[in-house]
Amino acid sequence: MKAAKNLPDSERKTGFSSYMKRYWQLYLLLFLPVTYLIVFKYIPMIYVQIAFKKYSIVQSVWKMPLAKNHGMQYFIQAFSNPDFIRALRNTVVLNLLDLVCGFPIPIIFALILNELVFSRFKKVVQTITYMPHFLSWVIIYGIALQLFAPSTGLVNMVITKLGGQTVPFLNDTAHWVWTYIFLGIWQSFGWNSIVYLAAISGINSELYEAASVDGAGRFQKMWHITLPGIRPTIVILLIMAIGNIVGSGFDRPFALQNNLVMSWAEVISTYVYRYGIKGLQFSLTTAVGLFQSVVGVIFLLAANTLSRKLGERGLW
Repeated sequence: MKAAKNLPDSERKTGFSSYMKRYWQLYLLLFLPVTYLIVFKYIPMIYVQIAFKKYSIVQSVWKMPLAKNHGMQYFIQAFSNPDFIRALRNTVVLNLLDLVCGFPIPIIFALILNELVFSRFKKVVQTITYMPHFLSWVIIYGIALQLFAPSTGLVNMVITKLGGQTVPFLNDTAHWVWTYIFLGIWQSFGWNSIVYLAAISGINSELYEAASVDGAGRFQKMWHITLPGIRPTIVILLIMAIGNIVGSGFDRPFALQNNLVMSWAEVISTYVYRYGIKGLQFSLTTAVGLFQSVVGVIFLLAANTLSRKLGERGLW
């Protein structure tokens, strides 16, 4: 490095030009995603200041007047709104249930797939489990309605034929929550297992051969070789999931909610839609979104710090 610094400017330029001639294709490929991030991620951050100002459609964001209470008016308004507190509670609870119930499923599924001997059957299973990921939540809700509707759903028809009583999967809050979690796991576990399968394929096969020589069975290989081999991947994905504990997508809760279960179906994303887009309260919902992002970053940093203290690599 010191020798490179002491080189004349002509030699530095020659070295840089030869480097770019060799790797310009990679930088060209990098240009589009970097441009996307700048245009659609970083430039819109300018408008975060709407959370602290009185929004006006005819004024520039720089000229909008500061809101009351030194710009904290909309944060105070949000936390004094029972609907926002309820949406925040629902978001955290549903995401925690998703994390606890849904996070281990792709890991277990990847471990099982890895143990399958027949490659053709393995590919068929993978294809079937990946397919729900490509369905929109509107289609998934239509499928759920055909299966879980109180009187016309296939599941309840079978239950009544067997002498039982219908179960309000979509109309009762307690049943709706577990139906929501189940549909989320069903839609995503096959796709999420791809990362773990890729991590498993990177484990040195000689470790399995040595374990076989020592007399280890399949379960012992899985426990002592496969799981430790994919542990860094599990930790990284867990950190990212914890960082999203107060975040939520819009399409899933919006598609599955109905008036009978709104006490648990309203999450922050649908709250922002209802109050911000339909209610035209842009400053309020920008404040809510900023709060959501800050809390998510705090959770992400805390989870990453904890993982590093426990001896894992973490995200950085």
